[in-house]
Amino acid sequence: MIRPLSLALGLRYTRAKRRTGFLSFISAASILGIAIGVTALITTIAVMTGFQEEYRARMLSMVAHATISGVGESLPDWQGAVRMAHTDKRVVGAAPFVTREAMLQGNSEQGAILLGVSPELEGQVDSVLGGKLLAGSLSDLKPGGFDLILGKDLADSLGVGVGDKVNVLVAEGNVTPIGFVPRSRAFTVVGVFSAGFADYDQKLAVTHIADAQKLLRMGTGVTGVRLKLADMWQAGAVAGDLATRMGGLYAVRDWTHDNINMFIALRTEKTMMFLILVLIVGVAAFNLLSSLVMVVTDKQADIAILRTLGMRPGAVMRVFMVQGCTIGTLGVALGVAGGVALTKNLDAIVGVIERLTGIEVMPSNVYYISGLPTRLEWSDVGTIAGVALAMCFLATLYPAWRAARIDPASALRYE
Repeated sequence: MIRPLSLALGLRYTRAKRRTGFLSFISAASILGIAIGVTALITTIAVMTGFQEEYRARMLSMVAHATISGVGESLPDWQGAVRMAHTDKRVVGAAPFVTREAMLQGNSEQGAILLGVSPELEGQVDSVLGGKLLAGSLSDLKPGGFDLILGKDLADSLGVGVGDKVNVLVAEGNVTPIGFVPRSRAFTVVGVFSAGFADYDQKLAVTHIADAQKLLRMGTGVTGVRLKLADMWQAGAVAGDLATRMGGLYAVRDWTHDNINMFIALRTEKTMMFLILVLIVGVAAFNLLSSLVMVVTDKQADIAILRTLGMRPGAVMRVFMVQGCTIGTLGVALGVAGGVALTKNLDAIVGVIERLTGIEVMPSNVYYISGLPTRLEWSDVGTIAGVALAMCFLATLYPAWRAARIDPASALRYE
């Protein structure tokens, strides 16, 4: 426990003195350095968390919470799979789909993912196009109409718009005397969507499930069934339960499994950025250590007098630990306040910078995001503050230990 005398002396040494103005300046610089490091760390982690949340929200708006597929290439009895899925009360919607890689030919050629959906059932699983259509509607996809709804970037790449024809070629085909001829069919573009996610805007072409089945000659079979859950965070548990209940007849996957590599990469990136930026706080903590060493050197005579008056080495050590921890606490507190304030107003600050410089910081055509997304997690703030305080505490140990080892006789010899 820190005694009142050690606490009082430590706080006294923290305050400015006319004779030790330079040392007070060094202490102020230490506080400022810690504050800047903590502010930068909080803001950067908040921006990275915001990007992760934005990325996940956009991606999850276009994928199923869970997917049931057949053991082979198709799922012939998809109605039975839907009935079995609905036996789990956590499943609130199900819709069949057909998907296959294809080559699209318009005014140019572009590889794409052909997705066949049922407009009537798609609403049960939150349509992949819900609220994202720039032209047309999902109901424009009619069975036998051979219509397409294209991602905006895909339509631009093909040089087509609503009403234009697009030739769709798939790998399945026929062997003729002149060789293999891929199966193809002319489709009419009836809509364009923008998901704000490059993988879909550049690669996805949506058609009616019946037309996809005809093109691929699947009969009544489908690729799988998309499921919507009451709680998407239970997808892993639901998928596991359904897979056990369905035996080996079906394969069940959830969104966390399908996108695990991307989420691991995002989490690793955030962790590495945290470790790199902690070095900024480490530099500030080293500056604190240097300032405390200078204070100990300057206060040798005072320490010697206190020792001759009976102060024990442990109490001397606590004096400088109090001083260092006070400086560190002030720096961390200012850094937390600055980081939170900067994060809350970052989007407005970026807007002002863009207006003054005429440079768009986050081009929407590159990042598919307007503005700078941030998400302040108080658990992250607490972790950052805790790490910074721990580093500041460690920085006080050597100077305090050095002060406790000062010999009174040697220090007072030339006084």
